[in-house]
Amino acid sequence: MKQHFAMMAAYNAWANRQVYDAAAELSDEEFNRNMGAFFGSMCGTLNHVLTGDRIWLKRFTGEGDAPSKLDTVLFPEFEALRFARQAEDQRIIDWVDGLDSEALAGRFTYVTVTDMRTVSQRLAPALSHFFNHQTHHRGQAHMILTALGQPSLTLDLIYFQRTADGRAFA
Repeated sequence: MKQHFAMMAAYNAWANRQVYDAAAELSDEEFNRNMGAFFGSMCGTLNHVLTGDRIWLKRFTGEGDAPSKLDTVLFPEFEALRFARQAEDQRIIDWVDGLDSEALAGRFTYVTVTDMRTVSQRLAPALSHFFNHQTHHRGQAHMILTALGQPSLTLDLIYFQRTADGRAFA
């Protein structure tokens, strides 16, 4: 199970690089244009993914900053957001690398952001949600990019597994 989550952490970083490389081609106006995605713009969408990651990592580890709103815009400027994304991706990889089977089978407790409920759940299923959430919103970022005339991205997990970064997991 740990190898699966290590693969997902590495895939997450790889897929984020693809999205951010494409988003770097957008003008400031395009980056901030409301495209009808759940968090509006590319800026809102990418910030939401980073916000969600920080909330979950705070829940998982007890460390780091955790925004109190899901639509928090941590970094309105693209380059600062990209730098923060790269740091968070490395933090995710490092944390997953430190997990063992006991931790993955264990439980953790947290308070939800949306309705302030206390929830206790097993770590492994929560990690599955964590990585699925990122994939879900990267799909929205992909839609924004293509709607703005950017080339379509290849973000499928199988393509990652065929890269030098992903072959160890294939």
